[in-house]
Amino acid sequence: MLFAIEEINNRTDLLPGISLGYKIYDTCGSVARSVKVALALANGEDIVSEPSEAPCTKPAQVQAIMGETASSPCMGIATVIGPFHIPLISHFATCACLSDKTKYPSFLRTIPSDYYQSRALAQLVKHFGWTWVGAIRSNNDYGNNGMAIFTEAAQQLGICLEYSVSFFRTDPPNKIQKIIEMIKHSTSKVIVAFLHFPDMDVLIHDLSQHSLTGYQWVGSESWIIDSQIAEMDKNNILDGAIGLAIPKAHVTGMKEFILDVKPLGLLDADIITEFWETLFSCKFRQSNLLVENHKECTGHEDVSGLQHSFTDMSLMPIFNNLYKGVYAVAHALHSILGCNETCNSKMTLDPFTILQRTREINFKTKEGEEVYFNENGDPPAKYEIINWQPTENGVVDFVTVGLYDASLPADKQLSLQNKSLVWAQNSKQVPVSVCSEKCPPGTRKVLQKGKPVCCYDCIRCAEGEMSNTTDSITCVRCQPEFWSNDRREACVKKEAEFLSYEEIMGALLTAASLFGTCMTAVVAFIFFRYRKTPIVRANNSELSFLLLFSLTLCFLCSLTFIGRPSEWSCMLRHTAFGITFVLCISCVLGKTMVVLMAFRASLPGSNVMKWFGPTQQRLSVLAFTLIQVVICILWLTISPPFPFKNFKEIKDKIILECALGSTVGFWAVLGYIGLLASFCFILAFLARKLPDNFNEAKFITFSMLIFCAVWITFIPAYVSSPGKFSVAVEIFAILASSFGLLICIFHSKMLHYLTEDQRRIQKRI
Repeated sequence: MLFAIEEINNRTDLLPGISLGYKIYDTCGSVARSVKVALALANGEDIVSEPSEAPCTKPAQVQAIMGETASSPCMGIATVIGPFHIPLISHFATCACLSDKTKYPSFLRTIPSDYYQSRALAQLVKHFGWTWVGAIRSNNDYGNNGMAIFTEAAQQLGICLEYSVSFFRTDPPNKIQKIIEMIKHSTSKVIVAFLHFPDMDVLIHDLSQHSLTGYQWVGSESWIIDSQIAEMDKNNILDGAIGLAIPKAHVTGMKEFILDVKPLGLLDADIITEFWETLFSCKFRQSNLLVENHKECTGHEDVSGLQHSFTDMSLMPIFNNLYKGVYAVAHALHSILGCNETCNSKMTLDPFTILQRTREINFKTKEGEEVYFNENGDPPAKYEIINWQPTENGVVDFVTVGLYDASLPADKQLSLQNKSLVWAQNSKQVPVSVCSEKCPPGTRKVLQKGKPVCCYDCIRCAEGEMSNTTDSITCVRCQPEFWSNDRREACVKKEAEFLSYEEIMGALLTAASLFGTCMTAVVAFIFFRYRKTPIVRANNSELSFLLLFSLTLCFLCSLTFIGRPSEWSCMLRHTAFGITFVLCISCVLGKTMVVLMAFRASLPGSNVMKWFGPTQQRLSVLAFTLIQVVICILWLTISPPFPFKNFKEIKDKIILECALGSTVGFWAVLGYIGLLASFCFILAFLARKLPDNFNEAKFITFSMLIFCAVWITFIPAYVSSPGKFSVAVEIFAILASSFGLLICIFHSKMLHYLTEDQRRIQKRI
């Protein structure tokens, strides 16, 4: 502050002809003492206390107050002087609470608010993947408010605090001991320390006694570049610490001014004398009697040659903040006094006017840094990311590894440079601090009961669901045509299932169908060869050939059930099956009725055959078949069968099948076939005891019995069979009933012809 005031007073372009004065108070970190001084300044009296004399008073001309260093004293001072509108400009009070202009209307600062620092720390922790951290804070306004904002930001970013404790440097030792025990028993490996540097001094001293190493420390700007704390860390507990710091600054002439301090001529200033004696381990004759172990101070010792924190300019950013605060007041006064070549020194200065102009200032320092305040009296929030990197000589090097700029978009605020970072215990690997390991793709997170959201179990996705991201909270159900793979990390297209010619079951059924067709063709050939024999004529050759033709169609129609279903195949398979089977059973029914009528005709006086001659037989077969044709036409017209993708029957496959369309139409077709078969069975059963000349009725009865048994068994088997097996069951029923009709009706006749052929061959031999 002295350097800035002296520099301004020596300038001719800023406040020409006006000299700034000052009064410095040491509040010793006491809030009560700070408020007492502030009240005195606000009342217009400057208190000067002398031990042996009565206090004297004079009118004060305080235009602004610079300070305090800590947040709590600033809150007390700002509360007191707020009604007087005297500007209070702090260089190091960062509590976000001070941005509330309703409570602290005259407070300004040249250091960013902890609102930004806390959020930046949360982003920094998130950047390195630390979701399970511990937190220690100073039990004052700085620590409590800063940690509250950090906790809120951490929750938004998915970071959990295993513990959050506070302490103050004057707390009893057992409280700090409890904190150390808590750290020892914790599972988190990262500690966020939002501590005021005096509190950090106390904590690091106790941690060193317990050699509590192996933890990654994340620090606030209050202590992260404090060289004294680095000197106290004898056990390298804080090695690899990372945190935020006020950006480095350089003020030309500042270091030379500080190192130019001389005690001679200032012996009445006790603080300078004490400082000099401590710095050089000597004593002035004028101050105290010389002690044997101390040499005499000359006042000409060389400060610049010392390796001491006083000569270390690492605190230059804080000095720069105070430097900017003094210049802010000077520019405000320059504007109010209308300074050009001269200033209006007779103008009465109003604190409220000074406050308003100070808020509105916007200037650049001689180093080119822009200075201004926002609506909350805060400067732009920019931080450097500092990493503690130990050197070979044991001294900690505060290395800048990144930047944080709150004025940029959220995704660009935090930027890390391509520099190698050092972590706890001089490790090059980023520490891991999580409550639960990340859930890999194919799983989802399930929170553990009674624990924070960062503690969870990884549950494998269910069948038909997948997650393709790490730490997914839900599993996504696959589309109907897709199914999750074995690892549940992707949806793959379901395999289409249908009865094909290539698979074994389809090939066997195809072979059986073709075999039945060939058998029917052989029987038809034999019947055609012996068409003029009495046995063929007696068995109604016309109906027999029609029956063989319909059986051929029955065998062949089973092939329409094999292969990928299409619109035409779905309509063809059921209608062809229904019509061919009705044609077949109509022929059998006609043969049965012929047998019965023929027996009735052999009775004396009977002329029944004229009512059921060949013409009537053909018409009956045609009529029975036409009824089924009409049913099929109605079915196809109203709601025909269509290809359908069944996703529900088998979860991981698509069953390609033919939907019935109208179930009424399907059961009408089957019902009509069953009705004809039942009627045929009844007639054949009635004719079973006819003489041997009419024993064909027995075979018809047996064939109808097989037919009905097959199709009665088919219904429950069809309903309970999954996927392509239901189609196989239907094909099997068609083939079984067709083989039953073929063998039962034509077996005896084939044996007769084969026997006759054998006899003829023997006679020739």
